[in-house]
Amino acid sequence: MIPDTKAVAVRRSRSSECVKKLPVIATLCLGLSAVPAVAEEWGRTYDKAWVRYLYPQDEEQWWWDDEWWNDGRISVPVNHDVVVEQTAYHNGDKEIPAYLMRPDDGNKHPGVIFVHGRRGLDDLTLRHPRRLAARGFVVLVPDLWFANFIDKFPIEHDPVVEEDVALGIDFLRTLPVLSGKRICAVSHTRGGYISLRALVTYERQESAVACWVSYYPHLQDPNLPEPMQIYRYAPEADELRVPALIFFGEHEQYQRHRPITSVYESLKKKGRDIRLIVYPGVGRGFDFRPRHVRTFADELAAKDAVQRTATFLRKHLEADAP
Repeated sequence: MIPDTKAVAVRRSRSSECVKKLPVIATLCLGLSAVPAVAEEWGRTYDKAWVRYLYPQDEEQWWWDDEWWNDGRISVPVNHDVVVEQTAYHNGDKEIPAYLMRPDDGNKHPGVIFVHGRRGLDDLTLRHPRRLAARGFVVLVPDLWFANFIDKFPIEHDPVVEEDVALGIDFLRTLPVLSGKRICAVSHTRGGYISLRALVTYERQESAVACWVSYYPHLQDPNLPEPMQIYRYAPEADELRVPALIFFGEHEQYQRHRPITSVYESLKKKGRDIRLIVYPGVGRGFDFRPRHVRTFADELAAKDAVQRTATFLRKHLEADAP
């Protein structure tokens, strides 16, 4: 159907009028999704029929690649066949079952602990640690809900799982298949809070854990009231001293992305090593959303994030390799 040129002209006129106002007002005038309030500091609005926002990763363009831009060269991903084994470790008398995923090549590799979120472990979420193992890592995946008789998608938070993760870090570091002394932690959703507490409260960062990666992490105690979930973040976040990498989508829910961006800004001001990547066109679960609801943007974001995660992990673990 041929566009109504008069309607287009009206929309563009409204666009020009809107962009003279605050970015969030311009967004509403154009009928687009609301943009996070904190992101307005990063964004730039142009006098055109669209609105473009520059995200945190665009500030310094640390992602710039001269080999790609000048020579057309693209880094080749590391790929391994993956062996999946079942193992377990203990917290006192309690057994914590876990998966151990590793490259099927007989060699030693850097270690990663993967901390699941509210969904727990299932056929979808287990694809995430498997993709890390395929990049060349030994990945321990404890089943925190099964070990503690917690149903899938819990509302309340049981702090005992934080200690379970801390002990999982200790267990992973004893395995002979690891190539270094320290490991890194990767998580998503509530696993972000659980792993944060394991590193800070149980003092596993730096000495045992070299870096922390999380996808759209919950960064507040889930047992606190709703205003604290939106307008505050866990004080442990300010004590995170290891290099950190966080991903979330531009369509993430406000009560999640506001604390994340606040933590990012706080740690940056403290001079900590932290990077935040916001993927356009996706929301929560872009790393594992199934095919019948999956979008091309999900796929692009998921592949990019796992590659950037692997590069980040390798950078901070290679110093521990013999």
